[in-house]
Amino acid sequence: MLNVRRTTTAAVLLAAAALAACNPTPTTTAGSSSVPPTAMPPPAAQTGAPTSAPGAKTAELPNFVGMGLQAAQDKAQSAGFYALKSHDALGRSRSQILDRDWKVCGQNPAAEQLPTGTTVDMAAVKLDEQCPSADQGTATPQAGSSMPDVKGKSVAAVRDMLPRNVSLSSKDALQSRMVVESNWQVCVQDPAADAALNGQPVMLKVVKFGEACP
Repeated sequence: MLNVRRTTTAAVLLAAAALAACNPTPTTTAGSSSVPPTAMPPPAAQTGAPTSAPGAKTAELPNFVGMGLQAAQDKAQSAGFYALKSHDALGRSRSQILDRDWKVCGQNPAAEQLPTGTTVDMAAVKLDEQCPSADQGTATPQAGSSMPDVKGKSVAAVRDMLPRNVSLSSKDALQSRMVVESNWQVCVQDPAADAALNGQPVMLKVVKFGEACP
């Protein structure tokens, strides 16, 4: 029995040695990896890099002209357009604080099939005002080295035109009322149009829109 056990044990040891020779165990040294390079995942899988974004979604932009500004904005969002802004179509630099008090006179871009990320700008006036024949509020020209002609413009628009460091004052030309800059128009300006702007204060005599200059 003893000889049989020794013979069996020896056979098992020989089989194990033969198996080890066929499948050598890789050694690991400092600064190296036991995983072969071909088994490493690609960079995108390691870093979690996103796949390429799909094409931009498009939708039909409605026509908002004639609508109340609040209703127009709600309709735009229902159509998928959320990048919305508005401006004073009369060029008075008024803010549309309460959208329900304004109506849409024009829009940019016009109604058509567009990416839903497009910015939609609506030109608006107050409900009791008439839309102008042309949008006067698309851009405010900036004064250069000379004083522009600002007669008939709102005090707020004049402030937007002038450099930020220019001192500006306005005075009621008819009475002694408080001037709300976006609701008053210029009758008299000092310095005069085309005069050099050298940092001097700008003074305006104004009346309310709808009033005649004295």
